[in-house]
Amino acid sequence: MGNCFVKSEKLTAEIIPRDVAKVYPTVRLYGSPKSILTTYIRFALLHKSVSLDFVPSSETLRDHFGSDPDGHVTLQVGSESVTGSREKVLRFMEARFPNLVTAAGGGGVEEGKLPVMVTLTRLQHKSMLWHVERVLRWAEDLVKRGGKKAVDPSVGSPKMEIRKFARSYSELLEVMMEHARMEETLLFPFFDRADRGLSKAAKEEHARDLPLMNGIKEIIKSVGVLDSGSPDFQEALYNLSARLKLLLGQCKQHFKEEEVDLLPLMEALELSKDQEETALDQCFDLMHGTHGRLLKFFS
Repeated sequence: MGNCFVKSEKLTAEIIPRDVAKVYPTVRLYGSPKSILTTYIRFALLHKSVSLDFVPSSETLRDHFGSDPDGHVTLQVGSESVTGSREKVLRFMEARFPNLVTAAGGGGVEEGKLPVMVTLTRLQHKSMLWHVERVLRWAEDLVKRGGKKAVDPSVGSPKMEIRKFARSYSELLEVMMEHARMEETLLFPFFDRADRGLSKAAKEEHARDLPLMNGIKEIIKSVGVLDSGSPDFQEALYNLSARLKLLLGQCKQHFKEEEVDLLPLMEALELSKDQEETALDQCFDLMHGTHGRLLKFFS
């Protein structure tokens, strides 16, 4: 969840990572929509660009596979299928999609070794970085064109494109804000109970990034009301691109510090299985907006 991009005649907003160009058959996921395991596997798959068909019915499992779905999901890829625990399904995914990262650092899945909240957090980091880079490349494309229409006619006029850009950035901002609230509400208290003040620096990073993110939103509003042919419009685009580049750098540093200094300590906390499942359930409750309405926004 590096990011390479294929060449395209479409505007930056439509450019996709190179590994997305690989063709895979449709993936079908069978499971209860109320199951934490189903949600976790679905979330992991949607962080990569496989074509996912989610079948939210435990009864369908019995019809197709004649197995007891309690505590399990079934993943079907072409004529292949696997039913079982999280670790079993992840191993299948790792073998079937070599570029599908389901564990830290892109390595293989180590059963029972990686806390589920660590994997989830790193997947969210990966997705957010990809989308910040995408929006930055879009802004750089706007600067290069200097207010001219995009190559892709479906984007519409410059004014229409800026509105689409603003909507895309607002969705990214919503994802980032909910992710920050999830960490502050669920993860940081775990660390503080184990070592008081351990997550203080990470909380300060969240506070530092907020003015920059809100400032970018205000710049986009300014761009939207300016004449696309004016010098002020071009200057605002340059400013927007520079601020997004700064945001990308801060996000990379912030996420790296969390993944190097904080997340590995989740193993040292030695949470029980019940504690992990409760935390995961609370995570999806806290991020209901992005995991539901904006779930497809994640790559």
